[in-house]
Amino acid sequence: MKISDKKSNIKNLCKELIDNTIIDPALYQKYHVKRGLRKSDGTGVVAGITKICNVHGYVLNEGEVEAIPGQLIYRGYNINDLVNNVEEENRYGFEETVYLLLFGRLPDENELKDFTTLLAISRDLPNGFVEDMILKAPSKNIMNKLSRSVLALYSYDEDCEVKSLENEMKTAVSLIAKLPVIMTAAYQVKRRVFDNQSMIMHPVRYEENTAQTILSLLRPDREYTEEEAQLLDRLLMLQAEHGGGNNSTFTCRVLTSSGTDPYSAYSGAICSLKGPRHGGANIQVINMLDNFKANIKNWEDEGEVADYMRRTIRKETNDNSGLIYGMGHAVYTISDPRAVILKKKAFELARGREIEAEFKLLETIERLTPEIFKEIKGSGKTMCANVDMYSGLVYRMLGIPEDLFTPLFAVARMAGWSAHRMEEVLTGNRIIRPAYKAIAKEHEYIKIADRKND
Repeated sequence: MKISDKKSNIKNLCKELIDNTIIDPALYQKYHVKRGLRKSDGTGVVAGITKICNVHGYVLNEGEVEAIPGQLIYRGYNINDLVNNVEEENRYGFEETVYLLLFGRLPDENELKDFTTLLAISRDLPNGFVEDMILKAPSKNIMNKLSRSVLALYSYDEDCEVKSLENEMKTAVSLIAKLPVIMTAAYQVKRRVFDNQSMIMHPVRYEENTAQTILSLLRPDREYTEEEAQLLDRLLMLQAEHGGGNNSTFTCRVLTSSGTDPYSAYSGAICSLKGPRHGGANIQVINMLDNFKANIKNWEDEGEVADYMRRTIRKETNDNSGLIYGMGHAVYTISDPRAVILKKKAFELARGREIEAEFKLLETIERLTPEIFKEIKGSGKTMCANVDMYSGLVYRMLGIPEDLFTPLFAVARMAGWSAHRMEEVLTGNRIIRPAYKAIAKEHEYIKIADRKND
């Protein structure tokens, strides 16, 4: 078979697949199927019970969904209180957040110190791991490398199939600690192999916490300010957890319910987070922002910005998706508490700098999106900015490359995945298996000599 014939053959096979696979959307209503495990009002189908996190964006008032300012609650503690208190005390909060998510309560000073030390001394990768698993198999996409590396760590763990809570905790702590090191190493290798740039590998400093470690390993001179490290720490706090229903956490729980090992479950969660409809959305916001900057002459002219947004929603500009990235959320309606906090932090860092103009452009896009969507789509649905609207800009202000936007999300979310996996191990006791309505008709078998497919 020639190459040209192969391409033609694949194209024909795809056509066959489409003809025999596409499902009429009307059938979902006919059979009362909740597409995406979502009800007609956009709220999620309840698939489990959790003590870990509450994502609250609406209330039911006499049977009708009523929008409220969004709330994100970790183990009973409002995220605003967690962030505000560490800021008042001028300290770091991610390690405390991880402790809270894993163990269900806030640590005292000594417990936090011991736990932070435990994470620090758990960061080192196995001997030869960087050379064998990262250097010899570089990847253009750091999320793919994170997923493969987590799976590879299975081979270095003598207790990888031991079914005990102690082993689960040991693995969780190990991966929470190691993921920043894997991420930065994978990025350095990617720079050398695919970007033709210098590769700099620093050793781990045990006196540094998670946010400090990331900046220290990422920067050639290892220098960072306390303000920068604390800003990254706040981002990690905000992205550490978001309930059992988000796609990557649900993926982790589904895999866990099958009885598979922790490395497989966490690797699957990373693959889910990679998707542009999930963790990959922050890159889409930055790409959209760059597109707007290049095509709008006066960023402060709301009329010009609005005209370009109309064209974008009509699928005439940017990536022709018709989407304004960073706007809207599956649960939050009036506001996403993460976006509110992050917007405030972004403004503080951008104020008086050249990048302030980019921040103001994003702010204009956020403000205009609901009314322009209503104008063009006729939809009066309450819409707010989500965490992705400003996270990419904050990363950019910290000098973090776009290659690491979503991997940093994974570094933070590893804490939430770990908590949910252990909750599933302890309380699930049943494989997650939703039903699908089969609509294919039965056919009488035809012998191969009698088949005539045109």
